[in-house]
Amino acid sequence: MIKRTKASISKCILHKVGNKLNNTKNTFSEQPIDFDEASYDLILPYLLRPFGSVAESYRFNHHSNLALNEINSYATQLLNDDTDFVDISKHIVTHLFEQSDSVHIKTGDVIVCLFHDIEYEDYTTDAVGIFKVENKSHFFQTYLENNSYDLFIQKGISTKKVDKGCLILNAADGEGKIVLSIDNNNYDAQYWIKKFLNIKYPDDANQHTKNYIEMCREFSKEVMQPQFGMQEQSVFLAKTVDFFKENEVVNIETFKEDVFEEKEDHIQLFEDYKKTYESDHNIVIRNQFDVSEVVLKKQKQKIKTEIKLDTNIQIKLDVDAPDASAEYLERGYDEEKKMHFYKVYFNAEG
Repeated sequence: MIKRTKASISKCILHKVGNKLNNTKNTFSEQPIDFDEASYDLILPYLLRPFGSVAESYRFNHHSNLALNEINSYATQLLNDDTDFVDISKHIVTHLFEQSDSVHIKTGDVIVCLFHDIEYEDYTTDAVGIFKVENKSHFFQTYLENNSYDLFIQKGISTKKVDKGCLILNAADGEGKIVLSIDNNNYDAQYWIKKFLNIKYPDDANQHTKNYIEMCREFSKEVMQPQFGMQEQSVFLAKTVDFFKENEVVNIETFKEDVFEEKEDHIQLFEDYKKTYESDHNIVIRNQFDVSEVVLKKQKQKIKTEIKLDTNIQIKLDVDAPDASAEYLERGYDEEKKMHFYKVYFNAEG
């Protein structure tokens, strides 16, 4: 995530990108935008605000040489010397156009910017920003005529959110430049991330934390819930979150001991599922890694610990209280009604 308190734009240009499969062409600007004060004060937060909550970063990818990744190359040129800013921005739009291999890829406005003084982690850096606006909004415009006000409808860019965007920071680690990306119209996940930017997650704590928690969430749905029921599933998820909260480093052996409490059948199922998950998703789940608190917070919001019953009743369990279910919730079977039941203990209604 970034901070934009001191950020500024030195150059910004807008082009139109078409779709080669429906015969819409690109339209290029020849000069950067000359902002007035009001429009500048509006567009700067409009473009950067979405990245204030982005927890995960990417790195450029290429099958043979990172220097051959088109956007990596164009961004490097702009960050080193912005003399050819207009021409390079056109190349970026042309590259985006070439990725429109489906009639469903939307045409739109492409904004290319040079940012300065963006705060990322503990340092300040420059960045290249590339944004695509795919959806326009209708709004009313008023005017005065013959001493009376009238209105007409115009269509333009909403200032609420950017459809697609990326920031390529002038900062790198051993895997290359740091890239942040957003996609609020994720109708084709391959188009922006894989084909246009060609980026991947780095080998870092953020990615390891994300991979592990996502695997645990899928394990809870595909194994724990069908075999042991929703209560056991919810307990497992709550204990998983609690383990990540209490430990700065995740060790997979310690995790299994703490979460499964020496239930050998559960441990074996988890180990078998981990192998299948790694193979199906083409990833490696590390046996030990540092916990990313930012990613943990984001992933925790995706975890649902609810028991949904066919009698239109739901029991919601607190993901931050892993022992509550085992201590205050009992599951049984009523022979007279021939139905399962849950018994909940409590002191007071809140």
